[in-house]
Amino acid sequence: MLGLATGSTPLGFYEELAAMRVRGEIDLSEIATFNLDEYVGLGPDHPQSYAHFMHEHFFSRVNIAAWRVHMPDGLAPDIAAHCRAYELAIVEAGGIDLQLLGLGSDGHIGFNEPGSSLGSRTRLKTLTEQTIRDNARFFASPAEVPRHVITMGVGTILEARRCLVLAFGERKAAAVAAMAEGPVTADVPASALQFHPSCSLLIDEAAAAKLKRADYYRWVYANKPDWQRP
Repeated sequence: MLGLATGSTPLGFYEELAAMRVRGEIDLSEIATFNLDEYVGLGPDHPQSYAHFMHEHFFSRVNIAAWRVHMPDGLAPDIAAHCRAYELAIVEAGGIDLQLLGLGSDGHIGFNEPGSSLGSRTRLKTLTEQTIRDNARFFASPAEVPRHVITMGVGTILEARRCLVLAFGERKAAAVAAMAEGPVTADVPASALQFHPSCSLLIDEAAAAKLKRADYYRWVYANKPDWQRP
């Protein structure tokens, strides 16, 4: 089972999966998916909803059955009950095998903003001003960005069997360094992934610019035995 993220960061990942499916290299018909988050107040037909994003960029291009796709419902009449049901659905489906994550410029994962409990579960969250500014480019103005979201919690994410974090560009460099080399703290929710037994970080040189041990990481990777390489 796949845990999926939205935004511009994972687009290349989805493009490659769709291309692999066209080439006959993978079959996703038995895959179930759970998305990380959704804006409160936006339905699946809204062009800026994450349900719409996923359909446009991924689900419409691969052979995953609609009934296997799970998304938080931004129009749920009882958000607290919906969040509890979402958690239960993940458990009943057998848990997430691979959780894809983007990394926010302030160190958030999903919509777990700085200050989020590191043991948190799927719930309602209020967006920070920084995240609203970051996401305003997808809306006509910052005023149109919803202030609330439903998001998997940090604790929910940590229960995935594997995590893959993507971060690209110099805007993410400080967050990458804080996540990988800083203290584990609620001020940088992604830092909780230091406790995960199987978490990989896929970044470019710009995003790696503030890592103090970058040379060591390159040396370690270059000297991995073949059986350790992905």
